[in-house]
Formats: sequence, C-alpha cells, structure tokens
Amino acid sequence: MTRIAVPQLALVALVGASGSGKSTFAAQHFGRFEVISSDFCRGLVADDENDQAASKDAFDVLGYIAGKRLAAGRLTVVDATNVSKDARRQLVELAKAHDVLPVAIVLDVPVSVAVERNRSRPDRDFGAHVVKRHHDQLRRSLKGLGREGFRKVYVLSGVDEIASAEVMREKLLNDRRDEHGPFDVIGDVHGCRVELEALLARLGYVLERDDGGRAVDASHPDGRRVVFVGDLVDRGPDTPGVLRLAMGMTAAGHALAVPGNHEHKLVRALDGARVQVSHGLETTLAQLDDEPATFRTAVRDWCYDLVSHLVLDEGRLVVAHAGLKEAYHGRASGRVRSFALYGDTTGETDEFGLPVRYPWARDYRGRAMVLYGHTPTPEPEWVNNTMCLDTGCAFGGHLTALRYPEKEVVQVPAEQVWYEPARPFPVAGSTEVARDSAARGDDLDLADVLGRRVVETAHHGRISIRAENAAGALELMSRFALHPRWLGYLPPTMAPVATSKRPDVLEHPDEAFAAYADAGVRDVVCEEKHMGSRAVVLVCRDADTAVRRFGAGAGETGAIHTRTGRSFLDAALTEQLLSRVRAAVDSAGLWEELGTDWMLLDAELLPWSLKAEALLREQYAAVGAAARAALPAAVEALERARGRGLDVADLLERTSQRRADAEAFTAAYRRYCWAVDGLDGVQLAPFQLLAGKGRTWHDRGHLWHLEQADRLVAADPQTFRSTRRLVVDTSDPQSVAAGVTWWDELTGAGGEGMVVKPSAGLMRTHRGLVQPGLKVRGREYLRIIYGPDYTSPQHLERLRDRNLGHKRSLALREYALGLEALDRLARGEPLWRVHEPVFAVLALESEPVDPRL
Repeated sequence: MTRIAVPQLALVALVGASGSGKSTFAAQHFGRFEVISSDFCRGLVADDENDQAASKDAFDVLGYIAGKRLAAGRLTVVDATNVSKDARRQLVELAKAHDVLPVAIVLDVPVSVAVERNRSRPDRDFGAHVVKRHHDQLRRSLKGLGREGFRKVYVLSGVDEIASAEVMREKLLNDRRDEHGPFDVIGDVHGCRVELEALLARLGYVLERDDGGRAVDASHPDGRRVVFVGDLVDRGPDTPGVLRLAMGMTAAGHALAVPGNHEHKLVRALDGARVQVSHGLETTLAQLDDEPATFRTAVRDWCYDLVSHLVLDEGRLVVAHAGLKEAYHGRASGRVRSFALYGDTTGETDEFGLPVRYPWARDYRGRAMVLYGHTPTPEPEWVNNTMCLDTGCAFGGHLTALRYPEKEVVQVPAEQVWYEPARPFPVAGSTEVARDSAARGDDLDLADVLGRRVVETAHHGRISIRAENAAGALELMSRFALHPRWLGYLPPTMAPVATSKRPDVLEHPDEAFAAYADAGVRDVVCEEKHMGSRAVVLVCRDADTAVRRFGAGAGETGAIHTRTGRSFLDAALTEQLLSRVRAAVDSAGLWEELGTDWMLLDAELLPWSLKAEALLREQYAAVGAAARAALPAAVEALERARGRGLDVADLLERTSQRRADAEAFTAAYRRYCWAVDGLDGVQLAPFQLLAGKGRTWHDRGHLWHLEQADRLVAADPQTFRSTRRLVVDTSDPQSVAAGVTWWDELTGAGGEGMVVKPSAGLMRTHRGLVQPGLKVRGREYLRIIYGPDYTSPQHLERLRDRNLGHKRSLALREYALGLEALDRLARGEPLWRVHEPVFAVLALESEPVDPRL
C-alpha cells in the first residue's frame, strides 16, 4: 500500500493519460467539491465535455475556480491529463500565487489499459494514438516534476498500486492551531543569556541546569510555554548559552520557536556558504568555535528545521519573526518565508545603510493577533492587533515577553549595551517615541466601512450592512460625530411593545409581559423611562489613562455622546460633567472593585431639551402654539353659531376635543423642558455599566447594574438620578397586575413610561436572541410622537397597523453589534475592529423604518 500525504492546504495536480483512472481516483480520495475537472469545465463553456476546441476557455474557468478556492484556504484537486509541461507550469504558478504547496500525483498505467478503458466509453471518440501520445509525454516528464516546482511527487505505477493507494491529510508544519497555550512570547534575545534567564524567572519558569551549571531547560508549574520569535543569536555575550537553553526547552516541549533572519544567515555560514560576516554574526561564529563540533551540528540542524511562522490557538495567534500580513497566515511558500524572516521592504536604504521597511502593521486588518520582533523599538505597543517584542536588549534596552492570552507585557532591563547599533536606538519615553506612539492605532480606512459589508458577531452571527446605508452613516459620522476613538458603543434602537388590543391605548404592559412569558422569560425588570436623551458616558480615571488607552488629546478624559455619536456638550462642560462622574465612581469605590481605570456607562441625560431644544422650538412648540391660537377661536365661533340655531353640534364637539388634545400635547412636551445654567439642572440617570478594562458586564443581571447606579446616586445625588424599577414574574397574574398598576401610576403622573427587560440581561432561546428590552410608552407621551389628535378613535385604529417586525429585527441586530463592539473594546482590539460594529449600528439606523416606532 502506498501512502500519499497531502497537505491540508495544497494544489494537487493529478497527472496521467486519458483512461488512467484519474476521475475515479479523485472521487475515491477527495471531496466532491475539492475536485475540479477539466472535462466538467469544457461542459460548462461548450455543453460538451469532449469538445477539445473549448479547452482554452475551459482551463481559464478551471484556473479561476481553483484560484478562488485557494484564496479561501481550501484544498483543491485538478483532474486533467496534465501531461504537458506547460499545463503543469500554469498549476505551479497558480499555487505560488496563492502561497500553497503544489503536489503531483501521477497515475501511470500501461497504454493498453488506458486504450481499453477509453474504447469502452461511448463518449470518448478519439483514437488510441492520443492515449499513446499522452503516455509518451508522461514518461518524458517523470524525472523532472520536482524541478518544475512540485514540492511533493507521488508516482503510482500500475492498476493495483493505484487501487491500493491511501491518501492522508497532513497538517502544514506551521499549523499548530490545536495548541491553545497559555504562552509567553519572548522577543529577540540576541545572545543575552543572563537577561533571558532573568525574564524566564520573572515569568515563573523553573530553570534546569546541567552538571556544569548551564541552563538547559525551563518549565512552568502552570504548564505555560514559551514561544521565541527568532533572532536568538548574534550580538550578545553568550549565544551558545541562549541556544542551549532554547534547544533544550523545545526538545522538552516547554517552548516553540520560529527562525529569525540571523538564524537563517547562521545556517548558511555553518554550511560553508559565502555570507557577509557582520551585524553580530562574527561574534556568534567566534563563540561557537569554542563549542564541540557536535553542538555546532545540533545548532545548525535545529535552526534549519525551524518553521517560518506558527499559527496557534485556532488561528487567534500568529508568531513570525518579522511579522506576517493576513494573506500569508498558514501558507507555505518562499515568499511567505521571506516576509516572515525579513518583513516587507521598500527596496531603499536609509542614511545608516539599513533597509527601509514598509510599516505593514499599520495596514493590518487581520483577526489574528500577530507577535513579532526584528525591528527594535524602545517600547512594545499595540498597532492594529500586532505587537513588536524586540525592545533592543543587545542595544541596552529590555528583553520583553507578552503573556498570551492575558496580553500582559513583562520585561527585564539589559545589563549593559552589548552591541552598538548601526542606527541610534531611541530611549523609551523620549519625545520621538511618544510622538510615534500617538500616531499608532488610530488609522482608519474607507475600505473598512464602505460598500456592502458583513460583520461577524458572537451573539447573532453574520449581519449584513447595505452599501447605501454605509454611505449615509459615513456622511453623519464624518461631519458630526466625535473622533471614533471615543465611540466604543452606540446604543441600539429599542423595539416597542406589540400594539395593544385595548380600545383607548396604543401600548400597554400586558403585551410586554405576555411576549416575555411566551419566550420563556419568567423574571423581568420594569425600568422607569426618563424624560431625557440616551447618552453614552466614557470616563477615564485620570488623564494618563485617557492618553494611554484612548489616545486622548490635551484636556480630554472621556466623552459624553448621543446615539449617533455627537457630543452633547461643549468641551469645557463635558470635562466638568466627567469630573463629577469620575469623583462619584471614586467615592463609590468602583474603580478598585471592578478592577478598571476606565468605564463606559449607558444612561439618560436630562432634560431632553438639553439636546432637542431646536426640535422643541421649531416643531413641537410651533404646533402647540398654532393649535392654541386657532382652536379656541374656532370653538368660540362655533358656540356662537350654535347659539344662533345652526346645527354645528358635531363639529363643535370635534373642535372642542381637538382643543383639549392640543392643550394635552403642550403639557406633554413641556414636561421634558426645564431651564439649565451650565451644569445646574443637568442630571445623568445611569442604568447599565457597559465595559471597563479587560471585560464587559453584559453577563450581569439588570438589578446588579441598577445597584451600581444607585451607588453613584448616593455619591452625588445632584448629578445623578435614580432609575425606579419593579421586578415582575410573568407567570404570576398578581405580579403582572402589580406591574400594570405601576405603569399606570408612572404615566398617570406624567411619566414617559417604562422599559421591560429580562432580569438576567442577555438571554437566548431556541429561536435565538431574546429582545433585550421592550418599551411601553404612556398614552400622553405618545401624543408627542404621533400628534395631538392621535387618541381619536379613527386615528388609533389606523395606527394599530404599525408593522413592527422590521423594527424588532433591527433592534436585535443592533443589540448584537453593540455587544460585539463592547467585547472588542474591552479586549483592547485595534480601533478599526471596534469601529466596525459601531459604524454598522449607525448604518442600520438608515434603514427605512417609521422613526416613531
């Protein structure tokens, strides 16, 4: 039995004469969609699988389909004769273009067998001479397949060997996705053994030494493992000591490693190749001369066998010496290896004679965290979910590690400057470093948001954003919104309760309680709706946190913004209000208790007139003033007409009712207005803690959130307003009746209404996400929304058909996008990743839905 090992990601070319059994072999060993047949492609373009005149177009189609599969990271098998060198060359070039391994499987059967098979097939009308020509071409090609670029070549000779062959899938050497860590990824060591041992000790590893006292292994009591990012050699005082420890750790399974460009050069030097002995290589070679020949051989073999990059933890972590753009993750080619070793250069050199490197990390948009080294930087910093861990230990800087998945940086200082760099090494904390740091991580690209997009969410799957909605959101975001670094969350729209069956109201709590009971939600909390505007409050504990975490400008410590990302207040008033929030959080002890130095709050900012004064003056007040001016005069005229005996009773009644409705309309909107002077009269009513350092709190029940809000109210009752609430059991008729009574009391006293939410917070059923909240607005508040006369029976009947389905769908999608944004924000993901779901929420707000719902 011949075992054929096929990489899980590869382009497999079946090679054989017509009739050699390629299609049968492909069907037995590969998936239905993994195989692309040239015959099938001829049929696609010519309606005839044997139309040789259509071969050129058929192979164009085959190449296009194969390219799409390879770009998506899928094994692809080409079922064609592939006996000509030109046909195989095109396949090798296609594999190289997608950085996958080309594999050839040759089916070599006797000519007589192939001829007989073709003769038995009525659709094969070509003669035996064609098969003989194929066979001759194949025979001439066999010895040269490896030179043509195929990384693996398997030749199956004869019918029996083909029938008994077994195809196995093998992982690429860089595929370590099944290894989940935790890891400690260590930057460029460059021969600094003492610093490496100190760093391992600080990370909690226990060193093992040989009889000569030399460190030969290190293990962690909690099972953590080291990942070396390469460049272990050159420049420092003890490259052999570093290699002895790293090689021992990898042999024992306590470490993984990728090669650096210095290891690559060292292997060539040890093999006797002509290399330029510089940049510290001279130091390493001199040190290795003092070691036994067996050690030098072991070093050469270990460095040679290192794989260009590693894909770890289900693809969430990629480690490569010089970094790696997303298109190369998990791929295998000379181009990928070169990028992993040397990075992407512009082809130019700087004034120090060093290559000018392209800043690939600033354009990185991949989901995997990429950790790398190669280019020394004084401080490790996140740039678009990547971090360089080379902090110039050999140049007198630090040796740095990143704990994964904790994302905690651990460092030890260099004992001294071991090697003078060609380019001056900047000092951590210098003006140049700070300026460069401030420029990182804020780069957004139009391609991140424009056009039709699909956003992956953890709680609602893939959510599509239409191109026209994205364009509308871009207009609003670019003209009116705060800088995206402050917009970690936009509140979702809230679904209204189902239309009430009661004759005198449009919305009623009965429908909310029934909806949650039907969804299997027993405990709900009813929260008072405040007469304000939805506000998101981002507050940092201090200015340093604001600069470090959010890239704040001078005098900025947070933001207070609307549902569309606009600031409520000018910069001075915003900072004044944030200082009050900060003081209250501090007084309540929440910074320490929640382990955070920044906090995102969901709240209502009161009064409504603070944001909507123009709307109130130009729309509501204008309508109310016009009605109050016209309708009393009309009623007076109709009363005089009735006094003269005219039959105007019905008209008088309708007009009198309209006058009463106008007075009720004016009273309704006036409740949302009161005078403010600076921050006097301004209040915040927080009802949910959204996120902080390293975590979100959507897993906490709403009563927990309200309790934290009450602590802020207690700390500063002048700035904060409490949110009244009532817990209702939807399965208990008495509890439901109490909820209805509470709503009647709220709305009867002029309140807006309430929001009914699952008490546990985020909930799912077999039907998916449960609506996070249903708003139940009062009869008089809805008069502001639908107009003064909406309570007339004919208008109420018309409004009952409100088509709520689309609104509810939007509410769930925006809710899931909001949770996704919070998760990404808390994890410290790059700005473009956080901004993606935030922008999507704003885009969905452009959906054509009745804004009054």
